[in-house]
Amino acid sequence: MNPEAMGEFDLIERYFKRPERAAACADLVKLGIGDDCALLQPRANTQLAISSDMLVQGRHFFADVDPAALGHKALAVNLSDLAACGAQPIAFTLALALPHVNEPWLAAFSHGLFALADAHGCELIGGDTTRGPLNICITIFGEVLVIDSQSQALLRSGAQVGDDIYVSGSLGEARLALEVMRGNLSVSDGDFATLRQRLERPTPRVALGLALRGIATSAIDVSDGLLGDLGHILERSNVGASLDLEAFYPMKLVADYAINAGARAQIDHKNVKIHDPSLSNTLIGYILAGGDDYELAFTAPAAARAAVQAASIKATTPVTRIGRIEPTAGLRLVDTNGALVENRWVSFDHFA
Repeated sequence: MNPEAMGEFDLIERYFKRPERAAACADLVKLGIGDDCALLQPRANTQLAISSDMLVQGRHFFADVDPAALGHKALAVNLSDLAACGAQPIAFTLALALPHVNEPWLAAFSHGLFALADAHGCELIGGDTTRGPLNICITIFGEVLVIDSQSQALLRSGAQVGDDIYVSGSLGEARLALEVMRGNLSVSDGDFATLRQRLERPTPRVALGLALRGIATSAIDVSDGLLGDLGHILERSNVGASLDLEAFYPMKLVADYAINAGARAQIDHKNVKIHDPSLSNTLIGYILAGGDDYELAFTAPAAARAAVQAASIKATTPVTRIGRIEPTAGLRLVDTNGALVENRWVSFDHFA
């Protein structure tokens, strides 16, 4: 078919409508693509968790991004929200604005989208398409258990004084990839390939979010930068916190990537320290406020440390204890000696 002759419904039929499949959520999706509304039937003793995220060309991704990677990321950022809530993915809708019909692009985009959807048993059930600047908006639906009339959802508002603070995986690599792509830094080709995966194909921590139900007291996905996102937990829970900067040094970003930025990092691998102060500040800034990490930050009682580690092993996702919840409002950074460190880093804000 001539792309210029392809209509909206032809596009949907060819690239986004799939035959009915025996998916894990088949009993929940009563009606999918093809009507004015999709119909979901929640199971007994469950709640629906719903989240939306939008990706805009030039704001969230470069024009030349691999469309398969873009399809992956468009869904991954939404799955990350479900992970932070401790919700099991069910289904999603897709609203897609396209400047024109590009069939190879659509084929690759839908392949990346559905590969991740299938990995999480999550079905596309509807949406919209229109002509316009490239813009992708997904709304995702998940399932949260309700036990003895109590929702098992992980929220931002449950952190308690004395809780430990954790983060999953490693932080800062997506921001490092972005700076390399902008030409501000350079790394080896092999390192860049790894870093680019972290930026363009993030791994939503759904398994960890599910494993933390009944253990974590609060959680949030790290999308705009750890400091800013953790601040949302502190505000909603009406508490403060301190973070141990030394806890971040063993992260892969600091230990593995030497950056040609006028001066190279002098890394003591025994102690995993960076001795170049200016470069150290840059790297720590990427970790604390870089954004696009899509890891989970969460809190849990100190008595639950063994349970947190068990959840980490079950989800095959490493976690690092990085600080503690305190009664005094605000977020403090402390060094190895417990001395306060000036917080000079600001997380991402679309309108700041």
